[in-house]
Amino acid sequence: MNGGQDLGGMMGFGPVEPEADEPVFHGDWEKRVLAFTVAMGATGFWNLDQSRHARESLPPADYLSFTYYEIWLAGLIRLLEDREIVTEAELQAGRSLAPPKPPKRTLSADTVSAALLEGGPVDRPTDRKPAFAVGDTIVARNMHPFAHTRLPRYVRGRPGIVHAVHGAHVFPDSNAKGLGEDPHWLYSIAFSATDLWGPEADPTLTVHVDLWEPYLDPA
Repeated sequence: MNGGQDLGGMMGFGPVEPEADEPVFHGDWEKRVLAFTVAMGATGFWNLDQSRHARESLPPADYLSFTYYEIWLAGLIRLLEDREIVTEAELQAGRSLAPPKPPKRTLSADTVSAALLEGGPVDRPTDRKPAFAVGDTIVARNMHPFAHTRLPRYVRGRPGIVHAVHGAHVFPDSNAKGLGEDPHWLYSIAFSATDLWGPEADPTLTVHVDLWEPYLDPA
């Protein structure tokens, strides 16, 4: 969906100002939010794309004004409430007011390191043949779905060249809606800055974006 998170190529938000010697966390509460999110993600109540969509579909005014971990916390609360794992009354009370909903699995303290090292690979086998090869010219589809997508606005309708073929991967648009993983081929697409932002852009700049096959048409 088109939301506050899709800022590529947008103007009017001021310069990006990196924080010198930025710490990993700015407060202990940020550590806890990360821990809560990882632990709840391991329970099986939702998948990675549903978790990402919960954050990216926050009201734009909230998304643009919240800090990074405030966004994570708001997304986590949305997931918990949508699945009736917690209620608004429980959030206000700061404690459980009803028997807990049993998770499919749990992430215990002694398995955290191994789980994080293993990660969550999303490459999948498929019987489909790739529609494109390295060097092919494509056009990113001009689409504006109401649900989750990983196709950035600033590349829609723009021509690009296939730089690499990554294999088949879980398709976020389907997975975020709970419709299954539906793996599709994933490509690294090279876009010229002038094709993205016009003749005033730096002609020596190339932007690489990883895009799934359903986002692409042959040129």
